[in-house]
Amino acid sequence: MVRWKEIPKEKLRWMYETMVKIREFETIVEQNFLRAEIPGFVHSYVGEEAIAAGIMANLRKDDYITSTHRGHGHLIAKGADLKKMMAEIYGKKTGYCKGKGGSMHIASIPLGVLGANGEVAGGIPIAVGAGLAIKFRGTDQVVVSFFGDGATNRGAFHEGLNFAAVYKLPIVFVVEFNEYASTAPAREMIPVKNVAIRAASYGFPGITIDGNNVLEVYEAGKMAIEWARCGSGPFLIEAKTYRLKGHFIGDPELYRDKREVQEFWKREPIKRYEKFLLEKGILTIEDIKNIKENIRRIVEEAVEFARNSEFPQPEEALEDLFVNDSGYDY
Repeated sequence: MVRWKEIPKEKLRWMYETMVKIREFETIVEQNFLRAEIPGFVHSYVGEEAIAAGIMANLRKDDYITSTHRGHGHLIAKGADLKKMMAEIYGKKTGYCKGKGGSMHIASIPLGVLGANGEVAGGIPIAVGAGLAIKFRGTDQVVVSFFGDGATNRGAFHEGLNFAAVYKLPIVFVVEFNEYASTAPAREMIPVKNVAIRAASYGFPGITIDGNNVLEVYEAGKMAIEWARCGSGPFLIEAKTYRLKGHFIGDPELYRDKREVQEFWKREPIKRYEKFLLEKGILTIEDIKNIKENIRRIVEEAVEFARNSEFPQPEEALEDLFVNDSGYDY
């Protein structure tokens, strides 16, 4: 039983607002991508909003996260500026990475976002490095590494968890088990029912939760983050959810039955949480209407900011690279 009465009312509201903000942002990005306004590829986080909101509600501003190619939701929940995010997605120089990262590679060190990552499991070694740095510095920060079920079959996952366990690093590994790794069903790729049991082989806790229940995610995140922050080492959370959109926007989705997707739409997290908030008197119908209208306005302003921003110039392509002692860029 989730102890929701112990969660401050403002935090319950923040999680709802964050989930709605992610959904609205992703919906507008999808529409504008299909209008050919946005370059590259876009991978939607629709249906998984409860995970980012529930976990991030327990983090401090000075904590770190690593993200995935499906990372807009993580960045929004960590407090990213929607205008800078949208500008980056549009490839504009006012974006977080000056338009050079795009949708899959947004990063902001001051925000604690060590990068979304187009490589499956690519964020795990970065999170481990950050965890080691925290240990060297002797601070009580925590790193949360988000990744999908497909990443749990990669070498970086196993090496990362082993290293984190050996050195008792303050890392919470969050598996967003959304049933599909690109076009491959998880049931055909993973021989165990719950990947959380893999944590036991490295000597630290792992739990499986309902990733569409933001209150359950919040409670699990609170426990895991406190565990890591107090020096107990890493923790693995497997959040069961579902990818309601295709692997990328425009994906014909020939690998799954449309009826399956329709069934999972009935379990999507926002309506579920909305019902709870109304039943408990935490929000009113008028509150919900105002929240959605305000968020829609903020996202529309972000789109206009991105549209009106300049593209980076070709001669700026090699700027902002690291320079070694010999003076050569690499």
